Amino acid sequence: MNFNVTEQIKYIGVDDTTIDLFESQYIVPNGISYNSYLITDDKIAVMDTVDRRKSEDWWGNLETALEGRTPDYLIVQHMEPDHAGNIAVFLQKYPEAKVVASAKAIQMMPQFFEGTDFEGRTIAVKEGETLALGTHTLQFFMAPMVHWPEVMVTYDQADKVLFTADGFGKFGALAHEEDWACEARRYYFNICGKYGAQVQALLKKAATLDIACICPLHGPILKENLGYYIGLYDTWSKYEVETEGVFIAYASIHGGTKLAAEKMAEILREKGAPKVSIADLCRDDMAEAVEDAFRMSKLIVAASSYDADVFPPMHDFLHHLKLKAYQKRRVGIIENGSWAPCAGRVMKGMLETMKEIEIVEPMVTIRSAMKQGDLPAMEALADAILK
Repeated sequence: MNFNVTEQIKYIGVDDTTIDLFESQYIVPNGISYNSYLITDDKIAVMDTVDRRKSEDWWGNLETALEGRTPDYLIVQHMEPDHAGNIAVFLQKYPEAKVVASAKAIQMMPQFFEGTDFEGRTIAVKEGETLALGTHTLQFFMAPMVHWPEVMVTYDQADKVLFTADGFGKFGALAHEEDWACEARRYYFNICGKYGAQVQALLKKAATLDIACICPLHGPILKENLGYYIGLYDTWSKYEVETEGVFIAYASIHGGTKLAAEKMAEILREKGAPKVSIADLCRDDMAEAVEDAFRMSKLIVAASSYDADVFPPMHDFLHHLKLKAYQKRRVGIIENGSWAPCAGRVMKGMLETMKEIEIVEPMVTIRSAMKQGDLPAMEALADAILK
């Protein structure tokens, strides 16, 4: 896939529509794109490579776009293999080219490419340094832990293009048109969610630049209404509420907890909750459940007791939330147990390790199956969570 981003910047990336799981854990029903770009000037710069799964397509795109010329530089913004997979072959094919990257990225390269001699082939750049290509001057800004420590972003001063590495990326191949926010949000919270402070630091740097276009390493190129995308990133990275409402996540063994969760959703809607969404942690996409927990203002977790603990799908969900720095939310708890309910205690203990989490009382305890006598406690929890 080749097309012009600007007159002298070409897209040479590829779609991957046959991948089963991105990073071996995230379902991508519409595939993923590995984005790469070519800047043609007096000097020629290639902006990142792609995953080795799609090497052949990428090389074809690169050679077509080069039109017989030879690259002078390979700019490496991120060393993750889905973007850096072809560095060693690039250096073999273009022995005069130099790799431009952060010092940390250059330090990492031999870890991925045993036997490749990087001596004299790399240029380590620091914060704010520039590289002149001719009419285009590239300026580099370090973005550590967005979401690896070696990451940098690149600003083309001529065309006002910001190449943002994994920032502003999304799941989904470019050939598949869909709403940006939904899959960008799922991507953000599951890939970068832990690193809100670091994303904020990068946004502050970006605010000093005149940006006309954002070119990420996954997903579409963003040219219009950039304030919308930047605004969402600002909200997400501050762990602020995007949507007022309640997300109910449940883990049910035989269906009793499921019925309680569904009844709670009904009660909340009757009480005027602006939005209520619900997820079955045993069957629904875990990454989407994590996304919804961060998106909504309130969370209710409902789970069965299991082996003097909590049913594992709920444990997995709460573990994911902790890994991604879930915070600043009000959370209600519903537990179920037939003889010794303990899920609530375990869930409460896990939630208490997270930052600025308010656990809303009362905790509701269901004995095997929800009964009429449980409704007052359910109503009380609904009133409290909506307060």
